Amino acid sequence: MRRLSGLVCALIFSAACSEPPQKELDMAQGAIDAARAAGAEQYASKPLTEATNSLQAARDAVAQRDYVVALSRAVEARQQANEAAKRAADGKARTRSESEAAIAAAATALLELQQKLKAASTAKVGATDLRPASETTRKADAALQEARAAVENGNYLEAGVAVGATRKRISEAIRGLDEAIAARTARGTRRRR
Repeated sequence: MRRLSGLVCALIFSAACSEPPQKELDMAQGAIDAARAAGAEQYASKPLTEATNSLQAARDAVAQRDYVVALSRAVEARQQANEAAKRAADGKARTRSESEAAIAAAATALLELQQKLKAASTAKVGATDLRPASETTRKADAALQEARAAVENGNYLEAGVAVGATRKRISEAIRGLDEAIAARTARGTRRRR
């Protein structure tokens, strides 16, 4: 009985491996396409590369008529592509969250800069000292609008990079205004003496 069941299994296995595993190859390709659509090229490039390499190895095995290896590599490619899609979704969600937090922090810093500009104007800081901060305010506002649009369009990495540079410029402008206000206040105090 065991010999008979072993023989039947061997016949089924050899029959299954007597032709290319086209169904598995197609499923692997579909999984890779889905991973790309999920953003794996940006957020999970390593598992996506592994999946495409495994699929290519499966196709190479088909060309050599080694259908057992082809089947194994095609199944492996599909699993790797599914992992790439999962990692891409996780990475995309994390990057979106980080980008939105960076935009919120930059917007808060921009409000602080605008308040510093008002304080500097009240302290009668000269127009020459106010001009760089005013220009930074204008550019930062435009950059924040672009970053928000990038987030809405799903370009989270682009939004995060743009906002990071903007926040740095805002911080520098705030520091410059603080120094200008301090210098103006010091001059005003000396004149009163």
